[in-house]
Amino acid sequence: MTRPLTAAQRRLVDAADPGTGRLRGTPAQLAALVKRGLAFRHPRPPHDHFLTPAGHRIREAEPEPEPAPVKTDGPAPTGVFAARVGGEHPAPEPGPARLREVRGAWQGMLELRRMTNTDGATDRPCGWERAHLVQAAALALEAAGHRPAGADAEGGGYRVRETPQPEAVAVHEPDGEALRACATTLEGAGWQVGEYTEPRTRARYLLASPRRV
Repeated sequence: MTRPLTAAQRRLVDAADPGTGRLRGTPAQLAALVKRGLAFRHPRPPHDHFLTPAGHRIREAEPEPEPAPVKTDGPAPTGVFAARVGGEHPAPEPGPARLREVRGAWQGMLELRRMTNTDGATDRPCGWERAHLVQAAALALEAAGHRPAGADAEGGGYRVRETPQPEAVAVHEPDGEALRACATTLEGAGWQVGEYTEPRTRARYLLASPRRV
C-alpha cells in the first residue's frame, strides 16, 4: 500500500513552484520524494528537483485518504496516480474527482516533457514515458476522453499492453472507429502509430512508439 506523505513532504510538494514544479528542500527530503516517484532530479546543472506528474497530481488534488491499491491484468501502476490501461478490476470510479486527477496528471506530463526534453518540446514523449510505455500511452488516451475496457473481456474500450518489441505498446479496441480515434489521439500526443491485423484472430490493433523527433 502506498504510504501517505509525511507532513514535511506535503509541505515541500505544496510549496513547489506553481509554474515549473521546482522543489526546494534538504537533500534527504528531495531524495525521499524521488524514491516515491513524486520528484525527479534534472540531468543538467544545477540539477534542481521538480515534481513528476504524480507529484503535480498530489499538489493539485484535494487532501483525501490514500486509495486502496488497484489490481490489474496489465502492468503494475507507478507512482500515486495510475492511468487506466484497460481491464482493471475494480476500475477507478469515474466522475469529477477522476477527471481532475487525469487532467492534473496530463498537465504534469506536459511540464515534465518541457523540463526534460533537451529542446523543451512538449509535442513528443520524454524519457519517463519511454521508461513507462504502457502507463504513458494509457494516460494520453484517458486524458483525451477515450473509454478504457472494463474487466469483462467481452466489453468494448481500449486496452494498452506491452509487446516484445522495444519501445512499443499494443492498443486493442474492438470497435474499428474507436481504434482509429485512439490512433489519432496518440499521434497528436507525439507517438508513431501503425494499424495491424492479428494473424490468428484477424482483429485489428495499434502498435505505438514514442516519437523521438
